[in-house]
Order: sequence, then structure tokens, then C-alpha cells
Amino acid sequence: QVQLVESGGRLVQAGGSLRLSCAASGSTFSNYALGWFRQAPGKDRELVAAISLNGVNTYYADSVKGRFTISRDNAKNTVYLQMDSLKPEDTAVYVCAARPYALAYKTTEYGYWGRGTQVTVSS
Repeated sequence: QVQLVESGGRLVQAGGSLRLSCAASGSTFSNYALGWFRQAPGKDRELVAAISLNGVNTYYADSVKGRFTISRDNAKNTVYLQMDSLKPEDTAVYVCAARPYALAYKTTEYGYWGRGTQVTVSS
């Protein structure tokens, strides 16, 4: 099993940047594909970005493409989400998730979840 702990969320003005981190422990980090999801009040949880085992393959939701960058450091057991040009509609709880091996795109395909970190973007 893998345990995930997110950090880096805070209040930021529109147009600003944040970098979220998700630290993993408890298992071989490089055996897991990782995803960043977000959930805003009253909305379903959605996949924002995902990254493969070695970081070569990535996925981005259309709403964040060109603004967000997912990366991972397997030596540090950490996955990052660099968020630039933030918009008020990016306000949500951002949650890190992991699944063994293959990159995936659906919430139900991820079995390990962190508790999330709040990102609030003011206009």
C-alpha cells in the first residue's frame, strides 16, 4: 500500500502560481501511476492531470492544458503539480491519487488517495 500526503495549497490571486506537492510512503513509488484530481463544492471530482511510472507520459484535462504541469521525482517519492495563470474556477480541493502501473483517467481506477489540499483563487 501507499500513503499520500498533499501540501502547498493556499489562497492566491487570479493570474498567480502555486506548486502542489504529494509525498508518498509505504511502497515502491516508481511502481505507481499518479494523478491529481480536484473537487469543487457541489461538483464531481475530476482528473486534472496524470503521469506514468517514469514520467514520460502525461495527461491533462482540457481546462488546465497549457497552464498546469505535472511532474514526479521518483528519488524523492514525490509528485508535483505546477499551476500557473490560475483562475477563480480553479478553486477546489486538490487530491493526489495513485494506482499500480498503468496510467488511468477515471476516479474509480485509482485505489489510493490523499486527504487533499485547498486551493482558493480570488478574482
